[in-house]
Amino acid sequence: MSHVGLSRLSSALGVCAFVAIARPALADPRAVVELFTSQGCSSCPAADKILGELSKDPSIVALSLPIDYWDYLGWKDTLADNRFTARQKAYSQMRGDRDVYTPQVIVNGSAHVIGSDRAAIEGAMHDTRKNDDVMSVPVSMSVSGKQLNVSVASASAKHPADHGEVWICAISKAVPISIGRGENRGREVTYYNVVRNWLKVGDWTGKAGTWTVPMENIACEGVDAAVVYVQDGNRDKPGLMLGAAYTSLH
Repeated sequence: MSHVGLSRLSSALGVCAFVAIARPALADPRAVVELFTSQGCSSCPAADKILGELSKDPSIVALSLPIDYWDYLGWKDTLADNRFTARQKAYSQMRGDRDVYTPQVIVNGSAHVIGSDRAAIEGAMHDTRKNDDVMSVPVSMSVSGKQLNVSVASASAKHPADHGEVWICAISKAVPISIGRGENRGREVTYYNVVRNWLKVGDWTGKAGTWTVPMENIACEGVDAAVVYVQDGNRDKPGLMLGAAYTSLH
């Protein structure tokens, strides 16, 4: 499936109260895997299942970003966000192609593959790491009371990246959805590591930095994990993934 009429990315987020127990995040994963998926896409459940499998690997930060451009087919995606639609389009513009489809996986901010092709995803994780900057910056995250604490290390001489945006995603680990209409009518599909809120917290300039974010700014009902990532470029021109961390909240 493909689509080119995509909506503008917005950084506005809802606010809900949340309390969490402090836990450190596992550091230095080898890949960030973003799946653009839709409840209205008959090809997507196989990719959603693979993302669930990848989410169990602590060396992978797996994210599900449901898009909204198939809603007209008869079923409005209950998890879709037009910011994810715009992000998918922005990746396509950065690559210089028109390859926007579901299920689509973006690996480490650069390679794109069909989301239901596990071998292609593994191959993209391997190939993107040939760039020395990809996932080269150590990132850590912990929750203390009602605060989320983020630390990003300095760049090294071997990995000279010197700019990135720091973003936090509020995650629902598993969301089962019963689909009533459209191509997946009658199916129940579980979506894994679904991004529910998305917030830029700062800019990284190559030097070590720390940020503290109130949990109420990113978390809502159903959110039970968080991801922080550092990415080259900006919101509208996303580049290579420089580092990331994932932590469970409860």
